[in-house]
Amino acid sequence: MEYSHRYHAYPTQEVAAELEYHLNVHRQLYNHVRWDYENSPEDDKPSEYDQNNRLPEWKRKWSVFSELHSKAAQETVARFHRNLSNLRKKKEKGYNVGRLKRQAPAEYRSVTYNQSGFDLDEKRGRDKYAYVRFSKIGWVKIRYHRLIPDHATIKEVTFKKETTGEWFVSFGLETDESDLPEKPDEDSLNASNSVGIDLGILNYIHTSDGKTVDWLNLEDDYERLQREQRKLSRKEKGSNNYEKQRVKVAKVKRRIRRKVLDYQHKITTWLVKEYDAVFVEDLNVQSMLQGDGNARNKQDVAWRQFITLLEYKADLYGTHVVQVEARGTTKECASCGVETAKPIWVREHSCPSCGFKTDRDANAAMNVLKRGFSELGLGWPEDTPVETALPTDTTSVSAKRVVETGSLGA
Repeated sequence: MEYSHRYHAYPTQEVAAELEYHLNVHRQLYNHVRWDYENSPEDDKPSEYDQNNRLPEWKRKWSVFSELHSKAAQETVARFHRNLSNLRKKKEKGYNVGRLKRQAPAEYRSVTYNQSGFDLDEKRGRDKYAYVRFSKIGWVKIRYHRLIPDHATIKEVTFKKETTGEWFVSFGLETDESDLPEKPDEDSLNASNSVGIDLGILNYIHTSDGKTVDWLNLEDDYERLQREQRKLSRKEKGSNNYEKQRVKVAKVKRRIRRKVLDYQHKITTWLVKEYDAVFVEDLNVQSMLQGDGNARNKQDVAWRQFITLLEYKADLYGTHVVQVEARGTTKECASCGVETAKPIWVREHSCPSCGFKTDRDANAAMNVLKRGFSELGLGWPEDTPVETALPTDTTSVSAKRVVETGSLGA
């Protein structure tokens, strides 16, 4: 299993200058890799392997490239080819894509050391601080707020400068499957230790056992963002005042992103600790953002990020997480299976066939639970009536109350 830990970094002025310098040289290398690829014959484009073999030649020709650590330079070459591969995949799916652009200084903000060229000193720091050494750069102080597990192997380390000017260090970790908690046997799953989740409209999530989690309130943050963006629009681009205001805008955006991520971390941790199995809708988020409606709010929800967090934590905590088909979960009656069309403003499910009544999102959550059991090949337990498995009265709780059993991060 692969995952990552991210830490705030506090380099000294001298080390920060070195980080900036190496970041810029890696950007130049990336642009040269792109130039070399673009100017090669169409029928003889170099592969990642070919361009890695050209690195020694480039280092002799341009001495600035020789200042880079070899593994970090190879990772920069790999970065270009990963971007190229992603572009091809989008093209295959029918997207109208162009070519990879030349990276400007403001766009290229991270460097990765793969396998070697770095060291972590956990004992050197005090009070939740540690130090990371990057080859040819120096030692960087990090806020070591959570320890890297003993059973995890550090595969790579990345330093990044955010648009706010802050530095961060991320560790790419790998854990052997045998070191992870064993998931409960599927035959032991039932409606009491499993849950279906409907990603809602009026609430952030609605569970099949009658719990709802409130939306994250970001109104004040967006009002502040709009104020700061208006101020930015009145500054002369390229001036010192423009740069100061740009940083202010970036910090407000960062605050919004952090709030959403923190919220999702707490909810997903609570879910994987509370239940043996969590079933969630497999949503086509991209098409939802392209459709009519308030795309900004849909993006704030970050459903794909929520599901990704849920899946990765399922392995860490030994919980089943299964995505199920989302189509029809709202229309289908959880009691008898008859489909009934409902406009979006109708918030109650009332089945004309069997008379079952409940909240619209609660009905959808129960259908997600039932489809989850079907996905695992278990079938819906015959001794679990829908009326008892799905409370018609829901309990609305704030995120703070729901996530008391959770914690920040993993």
